[in-house]
Amino acid sequence: MNNFKKIGLSALAGSLVAFSAHAGELSVSGSASLTMADSDTNGTAVSGNQFSMGDSITFSGSGEMNNGMTISVSYELDGDDAADTDNQLDDHSMTLDTNGMGTITFAGHGGSSAMSAIDDTTPNAYEESWDAVLGADIGTRVGGSSGNNMFTYKSPSFSGATITMAYLNASDAETDVSYTDFAIAYSPEMVEGLTIGYGQGDVEETTGTKLEDTAMYVKYTYGSVTVGYQENERSAASTANAIDFDAFGISYAVSDNITIAYNQSESKVGSDAVAQEASGISASFTSGGMTIAGVMNDVDNVSGVASNDTEGYELNLSFAF
Repeated sequence: MNNFKKIGLSALAGSLVAFSAHAGELSVSGSASLTMADSDTNGTAVSGNQFSMGDSITFSGSGEMNNGMTISVSYELDGDDAADTDNQLDDHSMTLDTNGMGTITFAGHGGSSAMSAIDDTTPNAYEESWDAVLGADIGTRVGGSSGNNMFTYKSPSFSGATITMAYLNASDAETDVSYTDFAIAYSPEMVEGLTIGYGQGDVEETTGTKLEDTAMYVKYTYGSVTVGYQENERSAASTANAIDFDAFGISYAVSDNITIAYNQSESKVGSDAVAQEASGISASFTSGGMTIAGVMNDVDNVSGVASNDTEGYELNLSFAF
């Protein structure tokens, strides 16, 4: 090896050592959280312990580069998978803020696509009308596809319009076909409090069977009241795979600390199935670092099964510090 190559390799090794020595600092955030939840299926309450405790902490950090861009990273540790005691790393991602051209996020785990982020945007005080009820959220909603190792781009606002795009490589998609989607949110400057949104993505849950997901929504805030309506649709060659979903919600901020809301939704899967109908109320109260929030939902024909009627509730007490 000639001296020039030796000098080059020595310089490269030295720069790598110097780079790894400048590790950034991470801050830790978390909360004390206690949840009580249960469902009542056809008048038969689910037995068992109804209480659970939050078990998640998040490490995060960021730094500005010489070109004005900012890089940030987030790692979540939790105990959701009790069987895997050697790996408690959950959602983690890194985000590049391009300083005027939008943000690019790579989610190594827990990625949220443009469509999944708008599956139900109707306003609530805690959770959606189909939440807190066992089975009501399985195969009944239209939310595109999400997964690990996903790229997401969000544009800056252009006269009130923002664009979000997501890409999931084939090796991490549900099939061997890569997934892409997009969503547009528009808040016209001449109408304060109004937001209109649209999203679209093509999904292949089964190889060779394309499903087209679309979502449209509108939200309007006037004073303490926010009203929202949404229509989602999954189109497919087979009507058995089609989904029609619509939702409505209204929330009222009683004060700076108290919010109440009412939500309802209807989801129909296939042409012959009965519609799943959900409704519920939610509320939240915040005082200092303490928040109490809960929801009580009633879902008829869960997952399109006639007379499979279920009530569910969830109450959460959390302390931020």
